[in-house]
Amino acid sequence: MEVGEKRLGLIVNPIAGIGGRVGLKGSDGAEIQKKALALGAVPQSLNRAIQALERITSIDDLDVITYPGEMGEDAARACGFAPTVIGVGSIKQGETTPEDTRSAAREMLQLNVSLLLFAGGDGTARDIYNAIGESLPTLGIPAGVKIHSAVYATNPVNAGALAALFLQGRLSSLREAEVMDIDEEAFRRGIVSAKLYGYLKVPFQRRLVQSLKTPSGPGEEASLQAIAYAVVDEMKDDCLYIIGPGTTTRAITSGLGLSKTLIGVDVVCRGERREGREGRGAKLVATDVNESQLLKLLEGRSAKIIVTPIGGQGYIFGRGNQQISPQVIERVGKNNVVVVSTAGKIHSLGGRPLLVDTGDRAVDRMLSGYIRVVTGYREQIVYRVAC
Repeated sequence: MEVGEKRLGLIVNPIAGIGGRVGLKGSDGAEIQKKALALGAVPQSLNRAIQALERITSIDDLDVITYPGEMGEDAARACGFAPTVIGVGSIKQGETTPEDTRSAAREMLQLNVSLLLFAGGDGTARDIYNAIGESLPTLGIPAGVKIHSAVYATNPVNAGALAALFLQGRLSSLREAEVMDIDEEAFRRGIVSAKLYGYLKVPFQRRLVQSLKTPSGPGEEASLQAIAYAVVDEMKDDCLYIIGPGTTTRAITSGLGLSKTLIGVDVVCRGERREGREGRGAKLVATDVNESQLLKLLEGRSAKIIVTPIGGQGYIFGRGNQQISPQVIERVGKNNVVVVSTAGKIHSLGGRPLLVDTGDRAVDRMLSGYIRVVTGYREQIVYRVAC
């Protein structure tokens, strides 16, 4: 490249995250993608890529290099760029594959882009790593369902802000960030089997880059039980409780004598009169629900949402619980969101805020501010939430 020349490589995985709101817990594989579309899933990666690109439109003399149509060209043109489109004729619209992502990354390496910006999830990050390793500065726009990897910005807007800083030469530091992925088939059976595949070199500014997901620490049974007692004691009759994924929230359903979908969203109610499994005055209204099922259950009902932060990352919405969509959150209201967390999980954040990335900026702003977090029996802290 000539001195001062800036080339941004852009790759969009058009099906990333498509399984989230419909409760499929991932988007890998053609069959899952077909099932997601049949359930009414709407792809989100294009809009999330646009949100990032909007933050770099003011950079002078920026050459955006991308793949055709839904793999980047559409997002670039939507933001007013006249991109250099490579790989023309090499992909089939509506049927893109992981190999298309890998081919795009290899071509962008050959073209010596300044930064490779990609929209996707853990599978996309893994494809990028397999194609180019640590050869290029790379940054992810979060658009997947789970996102255990540390190669992503905290949200699409921050991905654009970080890319702008790097392309303008105002940020030069790069960090080796972990590329993680899980076995989605096992994940759908409630088995979390994460594996480290390698590292990508990522522009780094602490507040703009998400951390690696970490598991819960050992020896937390007493803390989980105390949290469960605190929540159960406050439950009201005939109020629906939408309970997000996680071992912390599972302790609550166990305290009610009910089972829990570990990586799904369940709905319980005390004093509920319809059929269901009984447990200490509570009933399991629905298990492993998706967004549309939640919206139907909420019709004419009062409800609360119970969620727990993702360890190490701090997300309470937008990672692994997309079934609790912006529409669901708006229907329930911020005042009816209950956050539960062990003290250890809060301490692991090192003072960083809890995060929200629902895909709706207005809802993210509504959730921002300060919120009470239940950390034990009659123990709460007030903690900041940021978007």
